[in-house]
Amino acid sequence: MPLILDLERAYNEARSDAGCDAELNDLLAHYAGRPSPLYYAQRLTEHLREVATKDGQTGGAKVYFKRDELNHTGSHKINNCLGQILLARRMGKTRIIAETGAGQHGVAVATVCARFGLPCEIFMGATDVERQKPNVFRMNLLGAKVHAVTSGAGTLKDAMNEALRDWVSNVENTYYIIGTAAGPHPYPELVRDFQSVIGNELRQQMMEREGRLPDTLVACIGGGSNAIGLFHPFLDDAEIEIYGVEAGGHGIDVPNGHAASMSGGSPGVLHGNRTFLLQNEDGQILEGHSISAGLDYPGVGPEHAWLKETGRVNYVPATDKEALTAFQLCTRLEGIIPALEPSHALAFVTKLAPTLPRDNLLVMNMCGRGDKDIFAVAGHLGMDI
Repeated sequence: MPLILDLERAYNEARSDAGCDAELNDLLAHYAGRPSPLYYAQRLTEHLREVATKDGQTGGAKVYFKRDELNHTGSHKINNCLGQILLARRMGKTRIIAETGAGQHGVAVATVCARFGLPCEIFMGATDVERQKPNVFRMNLLGAKVHAVTSGAGTLKDAMNEALRDWVSNVENTYYIIGTAAGPHPYPELVRDFQSVIGNELRQQMMEREGRLPDTLVACIGGGSNAIGLFHPFLDDAEIEIYGVEAGGHGIDVPNGHAASMSGGSPGVLHGNRTFLLQNEDGQILEGHSISAGLDYPGVGPEHAWLKETGRVNYVPATDKEALTAFQLCTRLEGIIPALEPSHALAFVTKLAPTLPRDNLLVMNMCGRGDKDIFAVAGHLGMDI
């Protein structure tokens, strides 16, 4: 508790400091490369309209991508890491730790630590180390020490367990950069705030492109940071439909075969927050499964749990197979190789868009690029590289 109370005090002070805002905004613009583009996916839109016509429908939403995969390091993670590294420095911390699943957060943490000359250690499940070798190599190049966690299933949950253990053992000098909108307060709030740059940019960009706000928002959900960053600035716009897409794995009905905690889980407590979890009747956490290393967390950020309960956001699953199909479709139609995480969101877009009117403006957050996943995808497709 002293650790997170100190963090809360420091965060509240920092966000009322105009100098901190100015420094973060400068880094986001000149280091991360923001604002990320809002891209009209014309060929995908045309393809989905053809699908609608074949199904006897007249619809087919106009599909846009919010292209956060074009940020420095290749995902939305840099937004949060820049905010938190500034907070760590403000608090006088001299050592940084983090957890990572797909490795994108680990790369972003290693990047900002290299930028500010701070040592960092990254906890990553041994299973994820194996399936995300390109990102492990990038972290090593950047000077990070990567710990392969062998407990449990060797995935994101286990990496977060070890990072929390390290944090409470190294109180004085260590700052823990949590990568998603989960964990103990104030992490869900501060990660949401740092990631809300996505939705805030989108409001302005869509007004410039179309003269009005979007009708539909879609993002993938693991812990939920990219999604809450897109959703939060639009929550009070009741006319906008919002969808979060979870990892359906082998199917919601398959025991331990998915990582869709809101579609197939129940309320419980994990890593300092009460939310929807994959757990058995005794409250023991289940491992779950996803083809995507960034979505196989057995829980979700607590604000997403609240948005589900209130009905403001619709949460749906997409399977491994559907994500793989969408991965290939986007690559071939738009020349954009998505990460497997947003491929789940894209899979749902291919179902949803044909059912919507042609004047519906649909925006999907392309939160990560697929460089890190090409070896995994090749293996699933039976292809040699």
